Amino acid sequence: MADQKTIRLTKNDILHKEFKSGFHGYQQDEVDQFLDIVINDYDVFNAEILRLREENKRLKNELMSGEDQRTAAPVENQGLTNYDVLKRLSNLEKHVFGSRLGE
Repeated sequence: MADQKTIRLTKNDILHKEFKSGFHGYQQDEVDQFLDIVINDYDVFNAEILRLREENKRLKNELMSGEDQRTAAPVENQGLTNYDVLKRLSNLEKHVFGSRLGE
């Protein structure tokens, strides 16, 4: 059987699986093949859970380090008031548009 990296069975597939009976009951090879798929699916689930836990841990660390950087970074223009911002904006408009503003 090939190494599967995708989930092939749902809980309903497992619940409703019917094995053909042979001379002495179920065909052992068929049961073994089915159980191999189930085991492989659980391996895929476990690997995905571990990957997601690691990603979650990494993202939480990034979030925490980002918050630390924001609180540690100096705030620029702390004394800047709305009046100062409007005055700077007006000066920039005059510089960019020149005398066309008065028209």
